[in-house]
Amino acid sequence: MSGAQTATIAPTAAPSVLRDYLTLTKLKVQSLLLFTTVTTMYVAGDPSLGLILLTCLGGALSAGGAGAINHAVDRDIDRTMARTANRPVAAGRISPGAAIAFGASLECASFLLLATTVNPLAATLSLWGFLGYVFVYTLWLKRTTPQNIVIGGAAGAMPPLVAWAAVTGGLSGMAFFLFAIVFFWTPPHFWALSLLMKDEYAKAGIPMLPVVRGEDETRRQILLYTVLLYAVTQLPFCAGGLGIAYLVPSMLLGAGFIYCSVKLLRTADRRWALRTYLFSLAYLALLFLAMAIDSQL
Repeated sequence: MSGAQTATIAPTAAPSVLRDYLTLTKLKVQSLLLFTTVTTMYVAGDPSLGLILLTCLGGALSAGGAGAINHAVDRDIDRTMARTANRPVAAGRISPGAAIAFGASLECASFLLLATTVNPLAATLSLWGFLGYVFVYTLWLKRTTPQNIVIGGAAGAMPPLVAWAAVTGGLSGMAFFLFAIVFFWTPPHFWALSLLMKDEYAKAGIPMLPVVRGEDETRRQILLYTVLLYAVTQLPFCAGGLGIAYLVPSMLLGAGFIYCSVKLLRTADRRWALRTYLFSLAYLALLFLAMAIDSQL
């Protein structure tokens, strides 16, 4: 009887464990980062399909490794918030040690893959992104300062540098412009979400900006960073790296982002916080798509 029960349970248990380990890698969060990687590669040059796939695989392994370790480190926080309470480590389905070992293994695989099939610079930059997310953001800034997402955002802005290095073997001013765009995009994007999650962050004791400085100040900061972002997005055109096919969409998208930020500041409405957050996702994807299209014209 027990053998029959084991035979019945086993087929459903394996997919469940696999799903949990995939959840650790935060695939949904990765999708936009991988899109910026692909589009940046076309801005940098004319990459082969093989190079794109290898770079994206390396980036996905590195980001997935960082995500897995984040799950382990933040398990106490995750248990207090409804949105994250059922995550694999927080819910006890995967042990913290297993998650950390899994994450470290993914990063090792990422570094070896990128170093041997792409180039050492791309591998090193990806490793820096991993270390920045794990040690600077997750272990240090997240629990200590409301500026956590500003400083820690540098880790999430690494994909354009990795992509540029993968195609060219080096870095240029244009690569750093794209890095700066993602860097300045991160605070208004994340703060819009944090307005929606303020009570849960407060309950978990995380000093996100709305918790520490209040919602009004957070809305002002969102507008400030959106305006700064608009200015930064004009640098690729002003420096001669991209043309009109990029300039026009960047201006229109920037105007749309600023409009959302102004409406959010004036109305103090949760609906506008959600709209601003969702627009920010489309904004970055469309902006980088415009870069790729312009560079191929």
